[in-house]
Amino acid sequence: MRGAARAAVAGLGAVAAVAARDLLQREHTLLRNFPVLGHARYWLESLGPELRQYLVAGDNEERPFTRDQRRWVYASAKSENNYFGFGTDNDLEYTAGYAVINHRTFGRAVPPSHPHSAADVALPSAKVLGGPRGRRHAFRPASAVNVSAMSFGSLSGAAVEALNHGAALAGCLHNTGEGGLSVHHRHGGELVFQIGTAYFGCRDEHGRFDLDRLRDLVAGAPVRALEIKLSQGAKPGLGGVLPAAKVSAEIAAARGVPEGVDCVSPSRHAEFSDVDSLLDWVELLATETGLPVGIKSAVGDMRFWDELTELMASTGRGVDFVTVDGGEGGTGAAPLIFTDSVSLPFQLGFARVYSTFARRGLAEQVTFIGGGKLGLPDNAVVAFALGCDMVNVAREAMLAIGCIQAQKCHTDTCPTGVATQNAWLAHGLDPALKSVRLANYLATLRRDLLKVAEACGVEHPGLIDTGSVEVLTGRTASTPLGEVYGYEPGWGMPSAADRAAIVELMTAGAPQGGSAPPSEDAAG
Repeated sequence: MRGAARAAVAGLGAVAAVAARDLLQREHTLLRNFPVLGHARYWLESLGPELRQYLVAGDNEERPFTRDQRRWVYASAKSENNYFGFGTDNDLEYTAGYAVINHRTFGRAVPPSHPHSAADVALPSAKVLGGPRGRRHAFRPASAVNVSAMSFGSLSGAAVEALNHGAALAGCLHNTGEGGLSVHHRHGGELVFQIGTAYFGCRDEHGRFDLDRLRDLVAGAPVRALEIKLSQGAKPGLGGVLPAAKVSAEIAAARGVPEGVDCVSPSRHAEFSDVDSLLDWVELLATETGLPVGIKSAVGDMRFWDELTELMASTGRGVDFVTVDGGEGGTGAAPLIFTDSVSLPFQLGFARVYSTFARRGLAEQVTFIGGGKLGLPDNAVVAFALGCDMVNVAREAMLAIGCIQAQKCHTDTCPTGVATQNAWLAHGLDPALKSVRLANYLATLRRDLLKVAEACGVEHPGLIDTGSVEVLTGRTASTPLGEVYGYEPGWGMPSAADRAAIVELMTAGAPQGGSAPPSEDAAG
């Protein structure tokens, strides 16, 4: 019987092989006789993202943002109903790594019941940026949620204008990205000026950093801080090229480069070559401008962070803030291997960096900023619990001003005019309308973060501790967030003085909820 069964299986295999070969021959004959069908196959492939987005994909299947996530951003931006009915469709019990927030029955903060009660409440940073190091222009950022670095050149002028004006309406900071400070950044939003490896906007005619030009730039624009870009999550360790065809007169003026010539960003800085010289340069910029100065980096080799914290602890020099970018990729186009596999994802990378500062007693002296899909409330809450003082939003901000996740950012054919230099496509993006939508989205995100904080019994998301978040490890088990990343008690929180200051600020402005009127025999 066994021999007969094997013979039958072998016979079926032979039949299947003949059938497959016949099918391929028919396909080749069809495509040879009707070549238009061959082109149609590639045309359909090019429409794949749109077909999946609107016709095929389920609510939680798309990446990097699911349909549910995008729907929440779109509805928030339009001030529409962003609630979801009939319970979650996420598979909580069978999703390892799923974060669950522990609300408290009793706590200092009592959330009001009305769903829009916190929409107009300010949510400032729990730390003063540059305060611990005594920078002349230290300040407390008015918003713990800010617009992340996206350069003019990568984004259209209309998109940058919408982001800047929207940031002004929302009262938050707008990071210029490394592409310089353009006319589109001058629509009311306060700026973080990012200094990349090519020193766009503050370079001389030979491409060298020019301190005088930096002084002039920050004196003539609402720049509140300087961020030295070491690397980014989309392409850590790489430079970049803006092709000559995209280097318009406006881009050339903002970057300080020739028009119509390939614009190259090196992979490394020329002004410093190690951690010691980096800190010298940080102190030079802070002294000359009076501004807080920080660094932005994806996380890879931890020896850099070990040496940075060792020198900060022993020499007195230091950065005012650290922006940690997740390796999940972002708004920058890059080779697939870099977007998929180079540098650590946000939570793991941030936790390692924060722990390095905390072990040397430096965490309370530095403002920590996170980036990498933190424009979604659940991710942002975990980031705050791990020690973030502020979060930056990039792709979510793009969604708010019209991005449909077509994933054509690198082709100059963005259909919504967000990530393109094609004037005809960009003309379809109305900055006046989209700036309002960005402001609505930012206000909604801050509202949700504040309401979650109050549900956890605290007045500000920066006061959510690691004990308030658990990470599911299977259907029947979970681990507190602090244990997952090896945190010690008290890590992830601002100093006692900063906690007291932010509580005072929040209780002065955030309305508190309550209960129904107590009966005569209420217990207390």
